[in-house]
Amino acid sequence: MRSKIMKRACVTTATVAALTVGSLTGAGTSFAAPASSTMSATASAASTEAIGVLAENNLGLDTAHAKSWQCLLRDRAIDYRFPGPGTIDGKLGESSWKAAQNLFKYLNYYSDSIDGIAGPNTIKGLQRYLNLHGASLTVDGMAGPATKSAFWNFAGTHRC
Repeated sequence: MRSKIMKRACVTTATVAALTVGSLTGAGTSFAAPASSTMSATASAASTEAIGVLAENNLGLDTAHAKSWQCLLRDRAIDYRFPGPGTIDGKLGESSWKAAQNLFKYLNYYSDSIDGIAGPNTIKGLQRYLNLHGASLTVDGMAGPATKSAFWNFAGTHRC
């Protein structure tokens, strides 16, 4: 009996570890174990952690530069009468990206839904906005090194 419990614990631990890494490549059905409450809780915690990582996307900005960008968004929101970025905390989350999308939409740089996700259309809006302010970016929706560098340089110019 003890051998069965130890074997099940090892298999469950290995399964959770593989799921956390992202795959069970090469695992056959003999590797699988019935789900237990421990495994479900661990898997749930792992997926919650992954969601938390995606909740912010600073596109390479440090906290000071992100705060400057949020202050600019706050100021433009007042000027153009759209919802602002929320708390000026240096974390570009959903509220900050919604404010950016509203700014880009106001300037006709963005025509997608206001969802707070820094996806390709939002990046295109950002690239157009940065080009308006002197960058020479290809508007491709990819947050590559040139876009991140231009964003860093621009975000550092606005003071709270």
